[in-house]
Amino acid sequence: MSHLPSTLVCQGCGHSVPPDEPYPFRCPNADQDEDIDHVLRRVLDISRLESPEALSRPFLSDLRSPFLRFGRLLHSYQTAHQKGLDDTSFAKLVTRIDAAVEATEGRGFRVTPFAPADKLAQALDLRPGALWVKDETGNVSGSHKARHLMGLMLWMEMGRQIWPESLESTPRLAIASCGNAALGAAVVARAMDYPLDVYVPTWADAAVTERLAELGATLVPCSREGSMTGDPCYHRFKEAVAEGALPFTCQGTENGLVIEGGKTLVWEMVSTLMLEERQLDHLCIQVGGGALASACIQGLLEARTFGALDRLPAIHTVQTSGAHPLHRSWEALIERILVRHQRETREMPPHLGEDAERAEFVRDRVSPELLQGELHYAATHRSEFMWPWEEEPVSIATGILDDETYDWLAVVEGMLLTGGIPLVVDEQTLTQAHTLAREHTSISADPSGTSGLAGLLELQSRGEVQPEETIAVLLTGVER
Repeated sequence: MSHLPSTLVCQGCGHSVPPDEPYPFRCPNADQDEDIDHVLRRVLDISRLESPEALSRPFLSDLRSPFLRFGRLLHSYQTAHQKGLDDTSFAKLVTRIDAAVEATEGRGFRVTPFAPADKLAQALDLRPGALWVKDETGNVSGSHKARHLMGLMLWMEMGRQIWPESLESTPRLAIASCGNAALGAAVVARAMDYPLDVYVPTWADAAVTERLAELGATLVPCSREGSMTGDPCYHRFKEAVAEGALPFTCQGTENGLVIEGGKTLVWEMVSTLMLEERQLDHLCIQVGGGALASACIQGLLEARTFGALDRLPAIHTVQTSGAHPLHRSWEALIERILVRHQRETREMPPHLGEDAERAEFVRDRVSPELLQGELHYAATHRSEFMWPWEEEPVSIATGILDDETYDWLAVVEGMLLTGGIPLVVDEQTLTQAHTLAREHTSISADPSGTSGLAGLLELQSRGEVQPEETIAVLLTGVER
């Protein structure tokens, strides 16, 4: 295996995390200036790669455990390797955690299906082989969320071996969620005997809260009071982190390493595409807080770096008409980019065109230097682009009703690089997508889990899907 030089760097202030930091979850400058997007992201030093071709080998592996198949591509493995933990020890660590999860949940982490959905494609008037579906409903706790938390637990347990003097006590974990993220966190925390506080809304589903209690989580109900803006559960969670709890959460702004485990999902997709010698033209991803989309985008970018992927699909995000903070952040940033491009090149951009027209113009015509400059501006002027939704969000897709898209910057960047657009779908389209998925597949996903399919329906209504193109959607979030 080629050495993979990777470092965690804050995208807002440029802080590079020291290699001996046992909990490199948040930028230490995060509380100094709230208008800077202090998000840690793994940065690869491509110039130091000994053999980039070797990095594509895990994509051809037949190991059923995603964390064994792709473990060597993770930042946690690279840190362990640099600190003297050999491959066998790391594999034993993955196996030990996975076995504990299986003992707790009745199933461990396994590669999930990604295949053509021809019956569903036919219902959408698409040709056979045009629509591919990634089914995450059979994953641990019924969604993709547990992958994220497994990536965090892998880091924490690895740290206990590398820095035993720094990690003598078991820290208290915290998460703000009332659904799949909370369930994923509770399973993984219970498996490894970590105490977990879950900040939930007062209206949380009883079946979910009962299961959380069964898993030993401590529930903290939070109500939205008066003129409060933003998610009250998130506010209480932030207070707990400030008091010393570790953010065991699916918000990359609070814990950059939460993206690690999520990358395995899209790397599995790349594996299948490699074996089938196929390429994707479009990928529709549902977005709440943004960790799933951020993980998919970063995973695809890295897969291309590793030589496992020739080109990126257009990445489209999906939010509801009840709350779509990501669309307005994309709108504000792309307008800045187009204005600056016109000023510097005298080329007239399509200011008043459709979203897709502007997105393709930025992808094809705007220089990388200008694009990165504007992304840096956005990272250091967060309040101009991302702020909480002004009203309490309402939709049947409750799992993507976050007041903010916390990982917005990485997601907007992914759309700008690939020519994708932020789709906003109404309740009728969400209901239609849920019905189509249930009638034409054997996948029992809930309305949040099928909202990526609603994005495809929206793309079709805009005439943005060509007959020869291949599209993928993620169905994640089992119907309970």
